[in-house]
Amino acid sequence: MATKHEQILQHIDSLSVGSKISVRRIAKTLDVSEGTAYRAIKEAENQNLVSTIERVGTIRIEKKKKENIERLTFAEIIKIIDGQVLGGREGLYKTLHKFVIGAMKLEAMMRYTEAGSLLIVGNRTNAHELAIKEGAAVLITGGFDTDDHVKKLADEKHLPILSTSYDTFTVATMINRAIYDQLIKKEIVLVDDIYTSFKESHYLTTKDQVATWHQLNEQTEHSRYPVVDKNNRVVGVVTSKDVIGEAKTTPIDRVMTRHPMTVNTRTSLANAAHVMVWEGIELMPVVDHHHKFQGIISRQDVLKALQHLQRQPQVGETIDDLVSKQMVIKEGEQKDITFDTQVTPQMTNQLGSLSYGVFTSLVTESASRLLRKYKKGDLVVENISIYFLKPVQLESELEIKPHLLEVGRKFAKVDVEVFNEGALVGKSLLMAQLIDR
Repeated sequence: MATKHEQILQHIDSLSVGSKISVRRIAKTLDVSEGTAYRAIKEAENQNLVSTIERVGTIRIEKKKKENIERLTFAEIIKIIDGQVLGGREGLYKTLHKFVIGAMKLEAMMRYTEAGSLLIVGNRTNAHELAIKEGAAVLITGGFDTDDHVKKLADEKHLPILSTSYDTFTVATMINRAIYDQLIKKEIVLVDDIYTSFKESHYLTTKDQVATWHQLNEQTEHSRYPVVDKNNRVVGVVTSKDVIGEAKTTPIDRVMTRHPMTVNTRTSLANAAHVMVWEGIELMPVVDHHHKFQGIISRQDVLKALQHLQRQPQVGETIDDLVSKQMVIKEGEQKDITFDTQVTPQMTNQLGSLSYGVFTSLVTESASRLLRKYKKGDLVVENISIYFLKPVQLESELEIKPHLLEVGRKFAKVDVEVFNEGALVGKSLLMAQLIDR
């Protein structure tokens, strides 16, 4: 039996895209308290089922697939530009395919304006009207308004007319930055992308006995299984150590390890890898926001995904990508290698010198490359100690020298020194857990 919270989420999910949602209406429809309705609506917002917009309210939006994550809805654009809706509220759930800056003659502007696009333009009412007729939304910059008949047309066609106090260039930059951020998010691998669904997983219930564990062990040769209760919530894990010496009729819930470590479907691959390596876990249950069993993730799943990522080109470039791309091997002497790089504007802080965050990326990348050269595996950083970092100005040429201090089967310690024109400007110590390929 689903809880009231889950019933509300199911109800919201069943609503058509564009439907308006209110706490009072949900509470009355499902006969729940307004507090319960409010918490469920907030959860729906976290799950990207609804969007709350100032002066508009909460509306049901289209849940985007990961491959289309770079497309923003007009509801998201309102938040980005801190704007307001002048008309066409019913179309806020729609997604933006491209935007056009209206800084040209009307005829030329209309050649680029098409259905699904967003025309960014100032106080040009005729352009607003023509864009709506073409099936495009309109974003009016400079805080201007538009005519009432244009707003009425937007309402009829369910195409938003938005307004913002920012200028056209600033708005275009903000939207472009948001799309770029979405591209980076798209590349971040989550547990949701690689886990094995519960339909294809083997698990036990609290009603099972130790005999069931032995049956699964013979079928799969696995030794670790999640345990779920009658509500499909993960309540424990059973391993081969737990069943040693136990009678086959012993209930599973008496031998299982309670409160096991789990990962959420929205957990990043990097986070999952760190937990599994640090805790020495071969398999972990995957749960949703309500701790309900969704499937499993194994150490092999994580390793395959990590290796696959290293071979993929980057579309949205992060600071780590920038650092990695610019570091070039200079020379090699025995077990020591040296990397060259240059300090670019993106690598500096507000004072124009190398930032601590970028220095950390330089340390991690150089240590990772050094370890990959001698140990065929990847690393999960456990700790980085920065002893000092002197100011390093823009366009400085750097030499990065990682030294392997200690390495074992599962652990490594690397000292990293950074030089500028022969002078030591930064020193750090990195300790990491190693993952065998």
